[in-house]
Amino acid sequence: MSNTYYRDEPVVPSFDRAPACPFAPAPEVTALRAEQPIARLAAPEGAPGVWLVTGYDLVRQILAAPHFSSRYETQYHPLAGGHLPPAPVGDLTGMDAPEHTRFRKVLAGKFTVRRMNLLTERVTEITRERLDVMERQGPPADLVEVFAQPVPALMIAELLGVPFEDRERFQAQAGAVSDAGAPEAQFAAFAELGEYLRRLVLAKRQKPADDLLSDLATGGDLTDEELGGVAAFLFGAGLDTTANMLALGTFALLSDPAQLAALRDDPGLADNAVEELLRYLSIAATGMRGVLEDVELGGRKLKAGDTVIIAVNAANRDPAKFPDPDVLDLRRSAAGHLAFGHGIHQCLGQQLARVEMRVAFPALLARFPALRLAVPAEEVPLRTDPAQVYGVRSLPVTWDRG
Repeated sequence: MSNTYYRDEPVVPSFDRAPACPFAPAPEVTALRAEQPIARLAAPEGAPGVWLVTGYDLVRQILAAPHFSSRYETQYHPLAGGHLPPAPVGDLTGMDAPEHTRFRKVLAGKFTVRRMNLLTERVTEITRERLDVMERQGPPADLVEVFAQPVPALMIAELLGVPFEDRERFQAQAGAVSDAGAPEAQFAAFAELGEYLRRLVLAKRQKPADDLLSDLATGGDLTDEELGGVAAFLFGAGLDTTANMLALGTFALLSDPAQLAALRDDPGLADNAVEELLRYLSIAATGMRGVLEDVELGGRKLKAGDTVIIAVNAANRDPAKFPDPDVLDLRRSAAGHLAFGHGIHQCLGQQLARVEMRVAFPALLARFPALRLAVPAEEVPLRTDPAQVYGVRSLPVTWDRG
């Protein structure tokens, strides 16, 4: 075992990405992965220990181990200077067993691979409709506004059973929730959507239909408050992540003409391409866990009450797991990537996200084979707030009119 695991000096790495490499983890985080895959971070005097974990095997071990807690109140946040508040009702990412098990059991059967694949036809229709809108409006266009954000928003509306007469407003509010450049409007929109979803839960109790929310309202043991919280959680988890994968993934492809051409010319590559883009981009870049009991990890002794920050983006580029990890290669096998997590908290909606991306990327490139950035790459505005999913605030693109 390398003695670099045992350095005692706490580190203060920068999490800022290099401007020339917007898809890569911060250089200092990558360097730490090579030098000490688990490193103690500097923290105020009297604060619990905070550890940054960047190695693939160690991150995977943490995500699978029950003595690392997902409950927010067990985690000390260095930027906030204290422990986080408990998760809102229905937020599965902030629960441990047995509470998490109860919620997951109710939801797991609703997100099977088979059921999500049955939605492919509807995903295809929505994707085609948004590409029609994009084509009618003509170039240039903001891909986030016209395509990347509406596709998952409309699919979530479909999944939850939002009435057709409410979908235009629902989509507008979803757009406001996704607007990282306007935080006050973002919070207000999310609060309004949360209230709307709570009312929708009551409506589904009274008059169920053929949708996920009706299934949960009539076939589960969740209270109205819990079900409303779950609906808000599913909305938040399913919208921001997929929207940013579609936008940032397109940005990555437009920045790599050879890989873009490979997918454009061979739509059958879509399944593999999606997994590689998930690994390469790792938009949910970091996560946290609270340490529930004294444990040894990677040669370091962690104490109960400590916090670990897991750098998923660094782990997904660990050369010990993925050869030439900093190269985007749509033909590589990215099996085992951690973009959707691992263990009991692995993303419930991952199959729907995959379906959306497998349909959307090839359809976009087929409709606009000459798609390209409308501004220099360095002018594309990025979402750099560490509290948010990584991505772009907008993606100006253009193409040749037919």
